Formats: sequence, structure tokens, C-alpha cells
Amino acid sequence: MLIRFFVENFSSFKERQAFSMLPGKMTKKPEHVTNPVDGIRALKAGVIFGANASGKSNLIKAIAFGQKMVMRGARGDSTINFQNFRLDTAYQNKDSRLEYEIQHKAKNYAYGFVFNQQEIVEEWLYEIKKTGEKKIFERDNRKKENFDLTNLIKKNKSAEEQQFLKFTAKGTPNNQLFLTEIKTRKVRENVSDITDLLNVIDWFQNSLKVIFPDNKYKQGLKFEIKENEELLKTFNELLDYFDTLISGVCLEKIDVEKVQMPNRILKKIEEDLLSDQSENTSASMLSINNSTYFISANEKEVNYYEFMTKHKVKGQPDEEFFDTSDESDGTNRIIDLIPLLMDLLNGDNVFIIDEMERSLHANLIYDLIDLFLSKCENINSQLILASHESTLLNQKLLRKDEIWFVVKNQDGASVLHSLEEYNIRFDKQIRKDYLLGRFKAIPKIGNRNHLTVLN
Repeated sequence: MLIRFFVENFSSFKERQAFSMLPGKMTKKPEHVTNPVDGIRALKAGVIFGANASGKSNLIKAIAFGQKMVMRGARGDSTINFQNFRLDTAYQNKDSRLEYEIQHKAKNYAYGFVFNQQEIVEEWLYEIKKTGEKKIFERDNRKKENFDLTNLIKKNKSAEEQQFLKFTAKGTPNNQLFLTEIKTRKVRENVSDITDLLNVIDWFQNSLKVIFPDNKYKQGLKFEIKENEELLKTFNELLDYFDTLISGVCLEKIDVEKVQMPNRILKKIEEDLLSDQSENTSASMLSINNSTYFISANEKEVNYYEFMTKHKVKGQPDEEFFDTSDESDGTNRIIDLIPLLMDLLNGDNVFIIDEMERSLHANLIYDLIDLFLSKCENINSQLILASHESTLLNQKLLRKDEIWFVVKNQDGASVLHSLEEYNIRFDKQIRKDYLLGRFKAIPKIGNRNHLTVLN
């Protein structure tokens, strides 16, 4: 779970801003709050509203940037590729900062780093406990002894293990995170107790999912329905629930000629799949113009499948198969979001989505969120959205502390604030107040009489 996220001097964010998933004082909708981990609870939903170019997407990009740095890092001796705040000369040479407070594997952690385009200046990991913070490691490249691994080394008794940790720290490039080095080197094979480091890496790798408008989530799930009848049943039930008029989905075996892709590329994919000996069967997914294809390799045999929808036809018993490119953008969006909803309800996932409502009717996006929140009482997953959809501004759906706004100040910098900061009754209809500008997060439209070019 994400507890809090801090961003400073990154994209449209200038001064330090905090996005919090900590519950406020209200007691309504207790099922929206997780069970405590060492005294800390987290909210299961958060929706961020704001005008165009206010910084909603930039907040999500900042979260995704930190994940990318942990998972892949910078390339070789290259610079760290990001954009700091550009509208104040005092910030052009100032370091940037990201920090995540997270809950994972029954522990609470604070992990963050300070950086510029040339190097990681600072990096730290703490465990957050009722009694205070416990340092796991610290790094400060401005100091001669730039790593403090005291508590890590204490856990690993043998001289060889201690030496390996020190060697890994010393070998961490200036433009790389220590956590990335732990992930990419064979540290877990050589050091017996680095559980806290692995927990945080696992959160970034397996729990945090950041999805932008043009991303498709977990297309592999569509291949899994071929073998998993229960998964197929759930998928079909959700298609029916969202009133898509689709009677089912399936994978149909096809000839390779139907895949509209150069033959040399398909041959290369086949070769890669056949050479992969890690599993008995390997598969690859292709998405072309809203059509989804799967290439499956088993020993020496390669098969091609197309993900298709099924429709009932009046006057005949057999169903008609549709290519997904024949379906509307909204239907394809629902098909893409069903695997996401299924993983949310499986637990231990944090989904952060930009413009989830794209191509969806307002009632559908409302109901999708409501469905998750109605089923999440014993599930620890989070759904965090950046949205323009004002129908979601409803206290029957969300708590006050789950509603956030982002606005641009006079400097052109993004500023975050929560509905919890306003003195509003829990039963008040807030959508009208939002559209009237009470919460500031709407566009300021000028006087049309000043548009001399149109006069």
C-alpha cells in the first residue's frame, strides 16, 4: 500500500508537495480503510481532480519515474533523464527529491532519494514503527564515507556477507540507486538477511502498477483464460455486468497470415520463444490496431491465437465471433480494465491510473470504482486515479480524505490539497461547488471580449 508520496522540483512540482493516503478524522465508510500495520492504516481509494495542465499527470509521472529508477536505473554513464521545475531560475540547479512511504509484507517503510541529472545525491531506507523510525541504510554522496550500512551489516554475521554488502555499495555508480544494485547483482544469493531491501524492491516490482491512458494492463491474462475456466467465467460475468452485450470471450487459433506484421519480425519472435527453455510453454502478445494476438511456442511447435469476443445472433444457435477491433473504444476499454479489477480484488496491489475514464461513460467509471469499494472490505488493494470526471465528486462514493485537488499557483507550480481541508458536511453535494470553483481545481477561462483576433 502507498501511505504517502512526496515530490519536490520535478516537472510542474516546485516546492515539496505531499500526496497522502492516510485516513483523516472521519469515521464514515470504515471498509475503505485497511487494517493497521504497526499502528498505521491506509485508504484504499484516492481520486485526484484538476484542470488541464494542472499537474495531475505529472504527479503520476513522478511516481512512475521513481519506480523506473528502482527497476531499471540509469544506463551506464548516461545522465538521469528527467525534467525539473523550469519556471524559476533558483530551481534549475537545485536537486530534486522523491520519497515513498509504503506498507508491504506487514511492515511500513520510508524510501526516497535526492538526485539531479548527473547523480544520486542521497538515498535512504527506514522502517517506520510505533516507537519511531529505524534506519536500514543511508547514502550521502557528499560525504567521504557515503554509505551507512551499519544496521544491514549487523544482521549479516559472516565476514564474507559483510564484505559483499560493502563491495556492492562501493560499486554503486553515482547515477544509480543502491536499491537497483541490490536488485541487479546477485546479492540475495550471497547475503543471508536483506529482507527489508527485498521487501521494498518487491513492492516496486510486483505491487505498484502505474497505467497511463495509452497503456494496456496485463494482456497476458487474456491468454490465461485459454486454460483457466474459472478465470474465463469471471471475465464473462464482468462483461455482462458492465452491459457490453458481449456473450463471451475466447482465444481462436488462426493462421499466421492473419497477423498484419512483417514476416521477419514474426520469425524473430518465434525464434526467441523456441529458444526460451525456462518453461515448457512460452508465449508472446501482440497488440495491433485494437486486435490482440498471442504466439505460443511448445517444444518445436508454434501456434497463433486471436483474442475475440462472442455475440448472440437472433435466429441462429451459434454465436458470431468479433475481432476486438470491431468493438467500440469504450468496449475495448472495459475489456482492458477487467483484468485490472480482478487483480485489485485479489489484493496486495496498488493501481495508479491516469484518465481511467477515457472512452467510458460516466456511469461506468462510477460503477467500476463503486464495485471495487463495495467488495474491498477484507482486501488490501489501492485504486488511485487522476480524473476529470466530476460525477466522481460524490460523498456517497468517496470519503473526504479520498478526494484530492491539484492547482497551479502564480508561479506555474502544482500544489496539492485535500477535500478534508474544507469544512464540508459529509452529506453535502460537492460536485456543484467544484464546478463553481470553490476547490480551485478548474480552468480559469478569460473574458472572450478580450479576444481581439476574433472581433
